[in-house]
Amino acid sequence: MLNRPRRGRAPLVAVGLLAVVAVAVPIAAGWANRPLSSTAPGPSSTEPIVGGVPSEAIPSPTARITHPPAEAALRVAVVPVTQFRTPWTNTTRDEVLAVLAGTSERYAALELVAGDADEILYQLGTTRPADTTRLVEAADGAALAADLAAHRDRLAFLRADEVTPGIHALSWNGLALFGGGRVASLEDWPLAILEMPVVAARRPATEMAYDPDAAWTLVAGGDILLDRGVKLSIDAHGVDFPFDGGTAEITGHTCCSQFGWEVPKTRRTGHEGDVRSLIESADLAIANFENPAPVKYRFHSSGTVFTANPAYIEGLANVGIDYVSLANNHIRDAGGAGILQTIEALDGFGLAHSGAGANLAAARTPAMLEPTSDGPTVAILGYDTIAGGYTASADRAGSARLTAVTVAEDVAAARAAGADIVIVFPHWGTEYKAQPFAAQRQLAKACIDAGADLVIGNHAHWAGAVEIYNGKPIWYALGNFVFDQSWSEPTMEGITLELTFNGSRLVQAVMRPHIILDKAQPNFLDPAGDGAVVMNQVFNASKNTLPW
Repeated sequence: MLNRPRRGRAPLVAVGLLAVVAVAVPIAAGWANRPLSSTAPGPSSTEPIVGGVPSEAIPSPTARITHPPAEAALRVAVVPVTQFRTPWTNTTRDEVLAVLAGTSERYAALELVAGDADEILYQLGTTRPADTTRLVEAADGAALAADLAAHRDRLAFLRADEVTPGIHALSWNGLALFGGGRVASLEDWPLAILEMPVVAARRPATEMAYDPDAAWTLVAGGDILLDRGVKLSIDAHGVDFPFDGGTAEITGHTCCSQFGWEVPKTRRTGHEGDVRSLIESADLAIANFENPAPVKYRFHSSGTVFTANPAYIEGLANVGIDYVSLANNHIRDAGGAGILQTIEALDGFGLAHSGAGANLAAARTPAMLEPTSDGPTVAILGYDTIAGGYTASADRAGSARLTAVTVAEDVAAARAAGADIVIVFPHWGTEYKAQPFAAQRQLAKACIDAGADLVIGNHAHWAGAVEIYNGKPIWYALGNFVFDQSWSEPTMEGITLELTFNGSRLVQAVMRPHIILDKAQPNFLDPAGDGAVVMNQVFNASKNTLPW
């Protein structure tokens, strides 16, 4: 069981939203939680409106829907959502009004489930627009999600229980219902509708109702290196430096690196510690450990043989990383003894691991983790497909090799040991390519067919494609996380993955773009700005594999 507290730590606050939360909460609460009555005042003519909506263009509220107390059985949380690929992260009531008035710069229409439409509009303090094209109604939550997949220019509201990872949940006036910075409970969420007893709940009886207090999050990073240029940055700034990043922007490009690549020029934009906050807020944080950390380590100024000072693992422990995969093409760079010493060092800092060991049986043994005290048990299986010469055997230390046969056996063993969720964490693919090759995709599908719930891969040093297979997500590569490859934009940028689970069910998946500064430190990029480069790289590589 993980012993580092999570929910009590300072929550991650979205860039630029901290200053508005204090004033936004009473505004949202005033509209969403006001007493239900036959009449209520409309929006003030002096109320600021996003997008410059003139007061005469705002849909005026009409008589409110009333609910006799005996019939008002349940308040159901609703959340604003958009298409999965939309870069926006927040919305407000003002923006909703702008959409209905036809003046929004982001959205062309508002979409709601037909049975909830009037109640949601009521809670937002408005009514149906005169222009009926501004309001689209879906038969149910599944139909709404399908519509969003085809219409990037729609803002929608959906019951929290019906939110899936295939759509993108937004924060409301800076408050989030999902992710590490989410509200503590449904009582703190300002958007809710009243469900009448005669209306059957649409959530399947087998699924647990969404509760932010009971939900948990997983943060996954890509490749971590503690040698070469990263070692120099740590020596200059300390072991915590790689995880102290905030936000950054790209101010231009210069030509060229030693490999002929155009390289971005960057500027820090503040919010120091946002990366640390994201990891600390997670209930489970994982990454790939791209080097051994033997007792007799040696600094490498160049080349592709790595060893790390085991003392540097303290930085991973301090930020709250819980697990690292050891299955990669560098783990035996210090020989078999180096693997055993790396495991000893990780154990000393309390980090779980899998994917390599003293023998093949140890390498194939999953890490079993409990992100929360009363939540599911998560098994993580690490595999390498790159360095065949580093594979373990019955009497030789090394890594676990990924095959369809071994993953089927290992997933079954993890389930038998009590795993509720199984994650396969492979090292695979082609370096400096975003698209997986055919055999790699077949291996990914074999993992899902074996019963894995999701696959999170690495090795390419570029953020790569995402695939959905039988409803299960596969991230082929997250790119570099803590690495010194500053010779190209694709190697400097990556994605940090934040997943929200409700019990054993994945309900939200957010890819946060970052850029690595000082050859060691990831800093978040605005997904609607400079982060669009790496996000488009991911989506372009996912043209035929990601229906979201």
